[in-house]
Amino acid sequence: MLTTHSITIRVRYVECDPMGVAHHSAYAAWLEMGRTELLRAGGDGLDYRQLEEQGVFLAVAKLAIRYKRPARYDDVFDLRTSISNVGHVKIDHTYELLRASDGVLLATGETTLACLDRDGRPRELPASLREEKSKSQQVEKST
Repeated sequence: MLTTHSITIRVRYVECDPMGVAHHSAYAAWLEMGRTELLRAGGDGLDYRQLEEQGVFLAVAKLAIRYKRPARYDDVFDLRTSISNVGHVKIDHTYELLRASDGVLLATGETTLACLDRDGRPRELPASLREEKSKSQQVEKST
C-alpha cells in the first residue's frame, strides 16, 4: 500500500464563483479524490467499493483546510495525499495542493477517517490497511 500519491486536477467552471475563483466547497471533494486514488493506487487491488462490500465504511470525522492562495478556473494543480497516521479504527491524511505551472502552494488539508460497520458503529480497520502502513513506517525510519 502506498502512503503518498499525487493526482492532477483541473479547476472546472462549475467549481468557481462568479469571479472565477474556486469555491471553498470544491476543496473537500478534491481531497476525497486524492484519498480514493491513493487507496486505488496502493497495489493491493483494494478500493472503496470493495471495502464497502466487506462492510467497511470510512467516514470523515475531521476535515481541516488552510487556504493559502486562490485556485482559479482552468488552473491545473497537483494534489499530494499522504497517510500520516493509522490507528486501530482511524486513518489520518494530509494534503498539499500545488499549482502545476509554478509549484505555488494553494492549500493544505488534514482529514481523519473513522472506520465504521454497516450500522455506523466504530470497527477495527482491516488488517491490510493497518499492516501495510506499519511496514512503510518501519522502512521510513530505517532510511
